[in-house]
Amino acid sequence: MALERRKFVGTFIHSKSLTDLEICEEATIGVDEHGKIAYITRPGPDKAPDGWDSVHTIKLEGNKFFFPGFIDTHIHASQYPNAGVFGKSTLLDWLNTYTFPLESSFSDTAIASKVYNRVVARTLSQGTTTACYYATTHVPATNLLADICLKRGQRAFVGRVCMDRMSPEYYQDESTESAIADTRSCISHIRSIDPSFDLISPVITPRFAPSCHTATLAALGALQKETNLPVQTHISENTSEIALVAELFPEADSYAHVYDTAGLLTPKTILAHAVHLSPTERQLIKSRDAKISHCPASNTAITSGRAKVRELLDEGLTIGLGTDVSGGHTSSMLSEAREALFVSRHVAMTDGDEAKLAVEEALYLATRGGAKVVGLESKIGGFEMGMDWDAQVVGLGDTVGTDEIDQSEGLLEIFGKETWEEKVAKWVYTGDDRNTLAVWVKGRLVHKRNGFTI
Repeated sequence: MALERRKFVGTFIHSKSLTDLEICEEATIGVDEHGKIAYITRPGPDKAPDGWDSVHTIKLEGNKFFFPGFIDTHIHASQYPNAGVFGKSTLLDWLNTYTFPLESSFSDTAIASKVYNRVVARTLSQGTTTACYYATTHVPATNLLADICLKRGQRAFVGRVCMDRMSPEYYQDESTESAIADTRSCISHIRSIDPSFDLISPVITPRFAPSCHTATLAALGALQKETNLPVQTHISENTSEIALVAELFPEADSYAHVYDTAGLLTPKTILAHAVHLSPTERQLIKSRDAKISHCPASNTAITSGRAKVRELLDEGLTIGLGTDVSGGHTSSMLSEAREALFVSRHVAMTDGDEAKLAVEEALYLATRGGAKVVGLESKIGGFEMGMDWDAQVVGLGDTVGTDEIDQSEGLLEIFGKETWEEKVAKWVYTGDDRNTLAVWVKGRLVHKRNGFTI
């Protein structure tokens, strides 16, 4: 369905590179009927092309700006009710204590519908325009998640979780054959609702190596080769998990080698966590052009470790951010960028100041970096001609003038002398979803905060 053309006027902020955050005031972006950026004008001699003078204009003033939509490269939609619930557990006992019982309940599609509608609505309200979702083993619930994402307008990669061991008998695939058949069923469903995978894409999803027999991993690798679909899974999150992989796959040289042998280490593979990779594994992942989802909140919450992101970046690996709900306590990608900054500082306490990430770098990982991780860097993650209008309006509130506190504007406070760079830093460190005023995906308005007029 064609959209109405729109002009967006105001301050635009986006990442040009890992270290370059471009701030452009008094600019205009025209978005066409297909939801793509048709033209960009900046202050000066630039003029809008013919035929755009009467187009509806959305103009921002004051402490508001346009920013690209966030890209969550790793989130377990089915675990959303458990966000913030992990006790003192670590990865393997956390799965058995909290995760598997919850996920197994999604055999009831009424439960799945309630949770999935909530998590998609919540993430959109937090500025997440693209999400890589893990569902459960259940075909109807997985298909429902894809339907909900399409209906609500969120760009999504939706994966039915494959697992035929290392979980309760009541919650696992019966065999390699059933895992592949059910995965094919979900792929077919998504193709039926979005034939070109323009907004919703299936993603092949082995939970992680220990949860799949060798034959299942190999069959999933063959399915990837046949379909050329993306893959998502976990790697080197926790030292006990790594020891378990070595025990279950004694023929493999490493955790990464397990996936490589199965044909699952590809340019379309997203590897979550990657906290404890060896130098050889890092080189293997780079040589296969596989991607990494850094999940700092989760790695802290269930004490998995501190991923040395600077080291990974310096070695040329492609990295985005993932909330990893419910290992991570929140579905907010803004919060995840903040966590990435804090974790990098903890690494710096032992490895030196060069390990620290800057605000600009964290925002890059949350946008442009994530776009590269999901293979959509030519379409989303920034404001360039021909890219999709996946964007959010960020409002920082009015300049502080009295002692009265307006809770509707969140915790972020502007005192009037801050530069735009300082305002952005305040947003990253003290902002929340109350600062997200409107969100568009591919030109479609998918969220608007009460009281904001467009």
